[in-house]
Amino acid sequence: MWSFLKRRLANEEGAMDKILVTLLLVVVGVAAVVGLSTWMGEQSDTIQTSAETQITSVTGETEAPAE
Repeated sequence: MWSFLKRRLANEEGAMDKILVTLLLVVVGVAAVVGLSTWMGEQSDTIQTSAETQITSVTGETEAPAE
């Protein structure tokens, strides 16, 4: 398998460039997905806190237990 890959890389012009560009795009894609997931998790907490604060101020209720 390795000999086939080495032979193929030696025979094709620009093959190494294609492999490097592909690997770079994969790394950038994975980093983007991880970064977006992390950012969405942080934004979700912020939005939930903001919504709870707004709902409490509109309804005028405090955190008292219901009787």
